[in-house]
Amino acid sequence: MKLNHYETIYILKPDIKEENNLLLVNKYKSLIKKYGGQNIFIQHRGRRHLTYNIQSYYDGIYVQINYTASSPLVKILEKALSFSNDVIRYLTVKYNILNDTKKII
Repeated sequence: MKLNHYETIYILKPDIKEENNLLLVNKYKSLIKKYGGQNIFIQHRGRRHLTYNIQSYYDGIYVQINYTASSPLVKILEKALSFSNDVIRYLTVKYNILNDTKKII
């Protein structure tokens, strides 16, 4: 099975507690590991002002996850993100390492 490089960024509600944020990060990290994801790198981008309001929120907490995985794992991760009440938006981008380009999937 071929592994591709992905970057998933999700935005949390601004009023989420830090311990809940860490619980979600660990949940998604273990989900990626469980389904064969590798080279997981997580960055907390912090609280930022949104360009436009999402679900009546003007700020959000950004978290970025870089990993290598198969394409079925991305669908599983995005389904888990969509079920969380604390996640207000997410986006996954596929990297082409050979010519360093991104593709939104």
